[in-house]
Amino acid sequence: MSTGPSAPLATTAAGVSAAPAEPPRRIRALHTERTVTVYQAYAPALGVPAARDGRFPAAWKRERMTWIKPSFLWMMYRCGWGTKADQETVLAIEIDRAGFDWALSNACLSHHDSAEHPDRAAWKRRLKGSPARVQWDPERDLRLQQLPYRSLQLGLAGEASRRYADEWTVAITDVTPLAHEVHALVRSGDLAAAAALLPAERPYPAPEGTPALSPAS
Repeated sequence: MSTGPSAPLATTAAGVSAAPAEPPRRIRALHTERTVTVYQAYAPALGVPAARDGRFPAAWKRERMTWIKPSFLWMMYRCGWGTKADQETVLAIEIDRAGFDWALSNACLSHHDSAEHPDRAAWKRRLKGSPARVQWDPERDLRLQQLPYRSLQLGLAGEASRRYADEWTVAITDVTPLAHEVHALVRSGDLAAAAALLPAERPYPAPEGTPALSPAS
């Protein structure tokens, strides 16, 4: 997996390095011309065979909604660095960009936003019929503290869930060892070494119409 900083650091007037300004909402992901990497965490009984075979096993419930996260650190926040029950195996799932873009283009916001849907009833109808849901959650730093901007969490249901598992998935890698290594460095206070191991996430060019990509939260 490619690692390294996602963007060059700016320098403040005091000479202190600072991260470049971020918009309120942005999709950040490790991606290539063909694929985008998302993260999920499962119990070993499901996660280990998925990584071994490079595809989700029959036991993976394709009829249920599944949530994918392009942000590695948000996934670490969600699974507690791979320590929470039934989330001990952290997977990096490389999926087809065309499928990812299709899900974004056919998604609805998971919560009502009057700036995007003035008619609440219309939003509820759209939500019920959408194969994907967009949720904007606070991005996390290495200590898993909230940052003042948000990253994508994408829920897939019905057609989107089935296509994710059986059509879009290109490769599945068990990145639990990476999660544990980064966590150990954070606990030891070596944040620079921990940051150097992070996947090289950079702004993803979301398709036009991605729900509530611009408005502030």
